[in-house]
Amino acid sequence: MDIKTRHAVTVDGSGDRAIVFVHGYGCDKTMWRKVAPAFEDAFTVVTYDLMGCGASATSDYDATRYGTLAGHADDLVAVLEGLGLRDVIAVGHSVSAMIVALAANARPDLVERLVMVCPSPSYMDDGDYVGGFARADLEGLLEVLDANYLGWSSDMAPAIMGTPDAPEHGQELVNSFCQADPDIAKHFAEVTFLSDHRADVKAVRQPTLVLQCRDDILVPPPVRDWLSENMPRADMVMLDATGHCPHVSFPQATIAAIRAAVAPVAAR
Repeated sequence: MDIKTRHAVTVDGSGDRAIVFVHGYGCDKTMWRKVAPAFEDAFTVVTYDLMGCGASATSDYDATRYGTLAGHADDLVAVLEGLGLRDVIAVGHSVSAMIVALAANARPDLVERLVMVCPSPSYMDDGDYVGGFARADLEGLLEVLDANYLGWSSDMAPAIMGTPDAPEHGQELVNSFCQADPDIAKHFAEVTFLSDHRADVKAVRQPTLVLQCRDDILVPPPVRDWLSENMPRADMVMLDATGHCPHVSFPQATIAAIRAAVAPVAAR
């Protein structure tokens, strides 16, 4: 099976430079539909589904390969190589902000610039580092997810979206979560919430735009402070947005911030 079929790769636009959008946990490439088309006039725009998500070849999901985010980073590298792309802008939401960081560290020839949307290098508190959750809290969350994935999705998705005045956004995330294969979703949740990628984030050397939101239940202010202190080549932007998924709930603000960061690249 070729890489485009394996990951349901979509390529739009016709620019000389490429920008790839990588979706977060419980989602698929369609979650970028309000943002990605805005860049088709200046870039070749790539979206795809992480293995086990959306229209990817779910039967190829291997728990060992995807027991760390490195497996997904390798897939991103394979997608870029399969399309013959270099020096791309890699945009990753949530857990995929870490995936694009891993890919950028491994293959700086392929990834020139990063955009991290609501990233967290580690959700777990550790000494002076405040990730937002004690290990016991994360293990409890995973136990609930394992026992009742659909119920967990219905409760958590609106809180993650963080737009109570626009409940349709939360319902969209509920629907996305509920379409996922429960076994894969449970495994990916464990990898997402228990991983620690602080060292990988510190190693990023490419210019990076970090987009953050107010009232993000998954990324508290101390995480933002840590990123600011440990990513010297990153520009931190607080969007006029709430929650954890601004590309869905506040697409225009997200587009404007990304466009301002990548405009010099498009102009080359």
